[in-house]
Amino acid sequence: MCDKAKRVLFKSERKFALARCGGQNQNVKNDWNKSQQLALAEIEDTLANLPKPLREQAQKLPVTFERVPNAELQADGIASDILGLFVGAEFADEGFSVLPSQIILFLENLWDVAEGDEEVFCEEVRITFLHELGHFFGLDEDDLTERGLD
Repeated sequence: MCDKAKRVLFKSERKFALARCGGQNQNVKNDWNKSQQLALAEIEDTLANLPKPLREQAQKLPVTFERVPNAELQADGIASDILGLFVGAEFADEGFSVLPSQIILFLENLWDVAEGDEEVFCEEVRITFLHELGHFFGLDEDDLTERGLD
């Protein structure tokens, strides 16, 4: 995450980091602010539809929007076209982590998968958010695939 990331508190008291990193991708294919707004609305809607016990835990997990994975993440082996990433301790191990857990959504990659279609973009945001949230709750890739979140 870049040093200029700005944390903003939204109506549901969820913390979202809205990255304001210049230079990550000079050839922006979509409106960054609009992508963030669409993604935020989709996440809020998805959270509202979760069962209460899951929702209460999920609302504590920050979500960061980045354009694409930065050079440091890529140097660590993260693919340049990844859609989302969960970092930190799983819910069951929360007390044992030095750094807080978070979900990172790579909005330009999601936009590319959606081929510029806002409806598809929102669906990809929802699926990716739920996929990464599943990792927070301890699900592995096989578990997520079984639930249609691959």
